[in-house]
Amino acid sequence: MTSPAAGRPAPPQDGDTGLLAPGWAGTAAAAATGDTAYLRALLDAEAALTRALAALGLAPAAAAAAVTQAAGSGRFDVRSLTERARGGGNPVIPLVADLTKAAGEEHGPYVHRGATSQDIMDTATMLVAARTLDLVLDDLGRTERALARLAADHRDTPMPGRTLTQHAVPTTFGLKAAGWRSLVLDARDRVRRVRDALPVQLGGAAGTLAAFRAYGAGDPHQLIRAYARELGLAAPPLPWHTLRTPVADLAGGLAFTAGALGKLAVDVLTSSRTETGEVSEGSGGGSSAMPHKANPVRSTLVAAAARRAPQLAATLYGSLAAEDERPAGAWHAEWEPLRDLLRLVGGAAADAAGLAEELRVHPAAMRRNLGITRGLIVSERLSAALTPVLGRAPAKELLTELARRAHDEDRPLRELLAEVAELKEVDLDDLTDPARYTGFAGALTDQALERR
Repeated sequence: MTSPAAGRPAPPQDGDTGLLAPGWAGTAAAAATGDTAYLRALLDAEAALTRALAALGLAPAAAAAAVTQAAGSGRFDVRSLTERARGGGNPVIPLVADLTKAAGEEHGPYVHRGATSQDIMDTATMLVAARTLDLVLDDLGRTERALARLAADHRDTPMPGRTLTQHAVPTTFGLKAAGWRSLVLDARDRVRRVRDALPVQLGGAAGTLAAFRAYGAGDPHQLIRAYARELGLAAPPLPWHTLRTPVADLAGGLAFTAGALGKLAVDVLTSSRTETGEVSEGSGGGSSAMPHKANPVRSTLVAAAARRAPQLAATLYGSLAAEDERPAGAWHAEWEPLRDLLRLVGGAAADAAGLAEELRVHPAAMRRNLGITRGLIVSERLSAALTPVLGRAPAKELLTELARRAHDEDRPLRELLAEVAELKEVDLDDLTDPARYTGFAGALTDQALERR
């Protein structure tokens, strides 16, 4: 909507609904990372701090109860906080004012006691990340189970192996699916490690916890551990205001996950082309202009996420160079790309799970495509088999010549080989059958499926 007086767009009337982000809009990850979810995490971080103080006798139990009740009251206005956050550069400052008022005159002074804005913002970010990663892990589990079924079902389904876009030698769809699953398991393991290590942040104004000591704390580690227990996060050995390992590890795990799922997606995209037709999405999307199309939408969205994730991670890695004890700009630069990364990967994981569970495999098309090169896809096998019969150099010369003739005369290599007198006693049916030249694909698939 445009304001006639100003001639420019009016302020938005709702939050970021994801109009231009179909990869995550409407997903569980979107709900877990939205403004309301962030507000919930900020309030949880504040209430948990007061409870931790009370657990150590540094605040009355009644104050912990009052602050927790106020934090859960739902009386906080996201839009108001957003507008007021500009004044101090972060949303914690206006939130503390609102929560202090909501807790009441007696208990309000125990809100945010000893903490700094970055303590609460970082802790809330870790909470949002933990809640989102739990969703991602669930979807990665669905994906790997579906891929395991595909790999087992198609252990011996032959298809063309492709290198540098061209047919190379035969492989099996089972081995391809097992490879996808291996990457998904790699991503799962990385995300689990990151999830389990997500820490609370508690350092006070400059990472010394000085205010907490002034309020009576005797053991900083005891206080941090109590805070971590309240939130189900890890207790860090040091405040990490400018030691951004947790964010960098999170960025790396998320970017790797996006890339791992992207490998599945781009393989499905290339294999589902009309002229290839080896797989298809179980529920394709329509076209605005062409009624016959069933577009591979899930694969497209996952591939898009994989292309965006590295740049978002790069911004987060760049924030490792954070000056002093509290940085100006480096910390602030993390918030949006980290949320975008969580959303992208959360949406990609959900799409990948649906993609793997509903993927349709077309063995007949795979077999048809094995014949596109008129039998040349097994030239490597023929070279090895004919060398003892003809000699190395003659075998190479013969296959080079027959390959040219197969193209020029549009004839199968098997037919041309049958005309060679020296090969009358050779079992050409076996040697030229692509399905019989998949190497150890079956055994490799079995081995890969042993991983849990």
